[in-house]
Amino acid sequence: MSDSTTSEDSPFDFYSRAQWDKLADRTPLPLTHTDLARLATLGDPIDIAEVDAIYRPLTALLQLYVEGHRRIEQERSRFLMRPCRTHVPFIIGIGGSVAVGKSTVSRLLRFLLSRWEKTPRVDLITTDGFLFPNAVLRSKGLLGRKGFPESYDRPALISFLSAVKSGKRHVQAPVYSHVVYDIVEGENIVVDCPDILIVEGLNVLQPPKWGPGVMPVAVSDFFDFSIYVDASPDNIEQWYVDRFLTLRQTAFTREDSFFRTYASLTDAQAEATARSIWEEINLPNLLENIAPTRERATMIFTKGSDHRVESLRLRR
Repeated sequence: MSDSTTSEDSPFDFYSRAQWDKLADRTPLPLTHTDLARLATLGDPIDIAEVDAIYRPLTALLQLYVEGHRRIEQERSRFLMRPCRTHVPFIIGIGGSVAVGKSTVSRLLRFLLSRWEKTPRVDLITTDGFLFPNAVLRSKGLLGRKGFPESYDRPALISFLSAVKSGKRHVQAPVYSHVVYDIVEGENIVVDCPDILIVEGLNVLQPPKWGPGVMPVAVSDFFDFSIYVDASPDNIEQWYVDRFLTLRQTAFTREDSFFRTYASLTDAQAEATARSIWEEINLPNLLENIAPTRERATMIFTKGSDHRVESLRLRR
């Protein structure tokens, strides 16, 4: 990381892992022994020490943001002499590359934040549900660019977030299956005025688009807090390969898996296939579209080769 990230003119405050860990001493851990056992069985590359050092102070900080958000809403209503909306969800966006660990961060935050007294209802959606169906992607010639910004139904995602942020009840989001590699027709996730909504996806921090007939609104305009999960491309590539090799022996073996043909590959063939997909699709998407949005986040996690968060930057 360059010195410019820690200079006085940076919009971020920098915290080493040790500096951030010290904040945990002043923060209660909203977990029971049963919760700790459940966390240990998630199957994610994370341990309790990481939860304690990184996520315990983070969830306490997020509680301050949530309470501040609610106070502002109340004071704003008083000033404008309008009825206060009783439930305006606090929305957290989580972005970063394929295989960098966004899902782990999202699940942990959902688990931990729901243990706090003032935020018992925490929902989680991924923007995968707003990918165009494969049939549409094929017709547009975009199936090979799934995950790139143009492969998402951006107006539908913005309409969903607008409805949630306005306090509407029973807002539906489509469901995506990584097994069949497509939108699941007829299935929806219902978001019903949670205390917090976590939105996870590759391109959630993309700036608004401009042009004739384009809605100049960004997905991130609806976020009250956002996290970018960062790591070196070399580390992420290895994590992607490791995940691919694991899936080859698990999800890829299912009869209904889109990637069933990969299940019969040898170790060498599987690794070569994974690295080819990374170099041709995931790395270009990271470098061209995802990484450039990093500085738009409220907080940036920087992970080392062991998946542990080495440092954090928090927007001032």
